[in-house]
Amino acid sequence: MIAEIGTEFAGEDETAQVVAATTRQQNLTPWGHVKEAFNQLIGVITGAMSPIVGILAAGGILKGVLAMLTMPQLGALLSAKSEAYIVLSAMGDSVFYFLPMLVGFTAAKKLKGDPVLTAVIGGVLVHPSLVALNGKSLLEIGSLNFPMVNYTYSIFPMILAAWLVAKLTKWVKGWLPGYLQIIFTPLIVIAVVSAITLYITGPAIIWLSNGLAFGIQFLLLKSGWLSGLLIGGFYQVLVIFGLHWGILPIIANDVAATGHSYLNAILSTTMIAQGAAVLAVAIKTRKTALKELSFAGAISAFCGVTEPAIYGVNLKFRRVFIAGLLGSAAGGFVSGLFHGNMFGFAGSWIGFASFLDPKHPADLSNLWIFIASSAVATIVPFIVTLVWGYNDQMTAGEAMAKPQKPGTAK
Repeated sequence: MIAEIGTEFAGEDETAQVVAATTRQQNLTPWGHVKEAFNQLIGVITGAMSPIVGILAAGGILKGVLAMLTMPQLGALLSAKSEAYIVLSAMGDSVFYFLPMLVGFTAAKKLKGDPVLTAVIGGVLVHPSLVALNGKSLLEIGSLNFPMVNYTYSIFPMILAAWLVAKLTKWVKGWLPGYLQIIFTPLIVIAVVSAITLYITGPAIIWLSNGLAFGIQFLLLKSGWLSGLLIGGFYQVLVIFGLHWGILPIIANDVAATGHSYLNAILSTTMIAQGAAVLAVAIKTRKTALKELSFAGAISAFCGVTEPAIYGVNLKFRRVFIAGLLGSAAGGFVSGLFHGNMFGFAGSWIGFASFLDPKHPADLSNLWIFIASSAVATIVPFIVTLVWGYNDQMTAGEAMAKPQKPGTAK
């Protein structure tokens, strides 16, 4: 029904949007409804995750740098028991420890719920007294046992909790007198949603999330070089269509469940490869504007953001983009072959510290895999672009518009 209270006061644009959306929903087939629901789910997940990717990357880099500072090979410049280490470690860990609160806040904004109220639910999940109960029984009913789960580093339980908060808040305000809402709405919502999450949805989602993470880890380890070759070769194709945002929650879940991600190690090479391809253009071209744009794109890609390189240069000269794909396939092959692993979110050359295991700082084997795969991902596309991918006689094709993030769609 369109004729809800207040719609008669809406502007023409808003009314037209509501009518169009309702008509589209009514014309959907059963399969269309499934696709629509899936797209909305991806939109909520990416809308919750994309605002905090930067701070996740920053936290991961800081943790990697701390691992370097405690390496015996460097003379253990910092003791793990020193005050400086403890403070810096808290800075690096805070974003991961309180991730449920951050995800709850951003997910609530996407769902048009109450961000602060939802963040409080996240605070309940990571309260020190409950974290200390990890693995212990919270409740026993007959033969049923409800153990406490550790929700630090978790993502998906809070996204569902944010949806429950939005729905329950709306329902409570529908019948609770206005003069009681300011106190009793948050009281009811916090009590109900916290209980549901702690005893029902949270443990179930954590179990499924861990299964997904370990399943992906198993497949990548078993397929090795093949998965590295295929994922490395095609990931940046997903980027040009905006489909890579669906991979982000998988990577985040990997790190949350296992503390590392083989998948992210492969994806890191794809950023480097596109940056190396556009760097070759910057060096080869004599066109001042293109040279400046290409250098900027290369720096951005080596810092983990490939969109300026891809949309600014590489896709306009198709061979440059293809050279980048060849390089990332080669780099992914090396990473997959030697089981390169990553312990944070920051990829590309700037993310080197994320390839150090914070628990075993003396083990440099994974860092050497990163250097080898990244070197291949740099050299191959750079040479291919110089020899075949670009010359100043080429005519730039039409630019492709950068697709909108699913989480920012209105």
